[in-house]
Amino acid sequence: MSGSSLRSASDGSRIRCSGSSPPDARHSIGERTFRRTRNGAIVRAAKRPPLQHPSSYERWVERRSDKLRHDGRPEWQRVGAEGTVPRVGVLVHVYYQELVGEILERIAELPVPFDLIVTNASGLPLSLEPTEAGGHLRGLRVLDVPNRGRDILPMISVVNAGLLEPYDLVFKVHTKKSEWRESHESLGGTGEEWRNAFLDELAGDVDRMRDILSAFAEDPSIGLITAENCLVGPEHWGGDQQLTAELLRRLELDLAPSELLFASGSIYWVRGFLLNGLRALDLSSEDFDDEQGQVDGTTAHAIERAVGILCEEAGFSLREVQDLNDAAERESWRRYDPASPMEPEARVYPFYLPQFHTFPENNAWWGEGFTEWNNVAAAKPVFPGHRQPNLPSDLGYYDLRDPSVRPRQYELAKKSGLEGFMYYYYWFAGKRLMDLPVEELVASDDDHPFCLMWANENWTRTWDGSETNVLIAQDYDRVPAEQFIDDIRHLICDERYMRIDGRPLIAVYRISHIPDFERVIEHWRRRAEEFGLPGIELITVDVGSGFAGIDGDVREAGLDGTLEFPPHNRRWVGADHARLRLAPGFAGGIFRYDGMVAEAEEALLGGIEGYRYPGVLVNFDNTARRQGNPTFWLGSNPYTFRRWLRTAVTALQDRPAGHRVVFINAWNEWAEGAVLEPTQRFGRTYLQAVRSAVVCP
Repeated sequence: MSGSSLRSASDGSRIRCSGSSPPDARHSIGERTFRRTRNGAIVRAAKRPPLQHPSSYERWVERRSDKLRHDGRPEWQRVGAEGTVPRVGVLVHVYYQELVGEILERIAELPVPFDLIVTNASGLPLSLEPTEAGGHLRGLRVLDVPNRGRDILPMISVVNAGLLEPYDLVFKVHTKKSEWRESHESLGGTGEEWRNAFLDELAGDVDRMRDILSAFAEDPSIGLITAENCLVGPEHWGGDQQLTAELLRRLELDLAPSELLFASGSIYWVRGFLLNGLRALDLSSEDFDDEQGQVDGTTAHAIERAVGILCEEAGFSLREVQDLNDAAERESWRRYDPASPMEPEARVYPFYLPQFHTFPENNAWWGEGFTEWNNVAAAKPVFPGHRQPNLPSDLGYYDLRDPSVRPRQYELAKKSGLEGFMYYYYWFAGKRLMDLPVEELVASDDDHPFCLMWANENWTRTWDGSETNVLIAQDYDRVPAEQFIDDIRHLICDERYMRIDGRPLIAVYRISHIPDFERVIEHWRRRAEEFGLPGIELITVDVGSGFAGIDGDVREAGLDGTLEFPPHNRRWVGADHARLRLAPGFAGGIFRYDGMVAEAEEALLGGIEGYRYPGVLVNFDNTARRQGNPTFWLGSNPYTFRRWLRTAVTALQDRPAGHRVVFINAWNEWAEGAVLEPTQRFGRTYLQAVRSAVVCP
């Protein structure tokens, strides 16, 4: 948020952060020499020579662009479906048209409504009648594609076009012959026998598909289900290990070769997010090899393996059909009927920055017309492949004075399973800044839940809440903090305001900055009752004792709870600068996202106190504000983020439903890199990660 208190030493060697540990792990992003696993162990990773493959990291960096890409073909565009959209999609890739019929016969047995997307690389026209796919088919698309990248590039093309976004589950299948197997008896069976095994075990009849749907519905940890004996490991790296490592570098992920597990044959049932998340790899046809009958060592083979790796990175497991519990008598498969209700398992609120409109103070401080977009668009990468500038896609450079923006934001949020937004509220001795969005919300009839966090620190020219370069200060002597509760009365009494057991939840960023805050809290509680409220749920941000936070049980200080706000008071694991090829003069601090996630998950799995509300970080990178001296985390990506958020949601399941509250940093902190909104780099993959973690059928 504006005024964020994260700052770095001039030499980048140590970052001031409450409760942080010194950098204790070394990594490299170029030729990595070792990595930290999820359990904290350090293992040696493969050292890679430069790679001259089309999908190599270096070649990707050379050609990547921040320009929005558009396919331009109408049949590939997302369209608004009439009526209820199915929760299941079937993705069929066709090269051998003579095999299409048997696939259609199998999927005609699907017991719930579904959509069918067919990519046709046969070079011949393909005409399909909807009736061939059974009575539950709702939508059908046949898309012609070049014969390149086997079934994988067509899948990536469908993902990049957003055509799989509506589906919670996807059955991915292709017209498989695998003629190469005919001369390799040791592989066990011909291509035809292998294909039939896939179809029999994954779509054999209605009972089998009910079993598979039930398994997904009853076990949220399952990410992918394939046929028997088709999950394989490191013995099947072949010539794909280095290619896979290069692809994962795009997500700033390290490869652990010994931990490989993937679905050979590339036919499986899979959570929609796991495929949709591949949008984050920023793949295009330029990444794929020319078709020469290869059986190994191509981008397609590498992505086949990466899907398994990313499945586990997201917190899911891979299964074979024989490992599923018997579901023949269960009815849980019905959850994938779009008429079946699906509710979020937690109340999730991301922080919302109301900075994106002009106002007189910003005009005076920064120049006429300034908004945060000025910083965002001007950011430059500080090493090759750095995700800067981080630019918006779907919503563009929006202006919050535009009445159409907020409803579009809430529509995206609601579809993703988010309940509402926590607005940063800027109140300086009675003077309010940037309150236009929340005031317009309250003045409207829009059904948009919300709550407030009072960002009660100085607003400074360096956006760090310090005591220097102050633009507007918190002055508790001129206007006492007691008045704050009266100034927000009309907000907290609004029926859309978020409540815990009827009490409006109010967060204060740094409660200890308020003189005699215990007395102020008592006054606020008394006034809330005078307003006719049953009290307030008053929480503060866990910034840690080193940053004037409150240690221990905050209820002893008169508060109701603590809000986690990473990266505050989380473990900061240092990253090695040596191989990043940093820009000359760089003086910032670089940390590992996976190190923070590992420590946060350990704390959540160990049990979280009832008065604590967990918080999850999308990313943090304030290069847009502090070009030469930023603080940022390497390794943030939708898969790891999804795992952290799912762990937080799971940790709260023993609480009453209304108390299962999780906060996310953030919805639209563009200049700090904490963004759930769609971006040109990641599309909607972070929003899809939220839905996958929060809404589990």
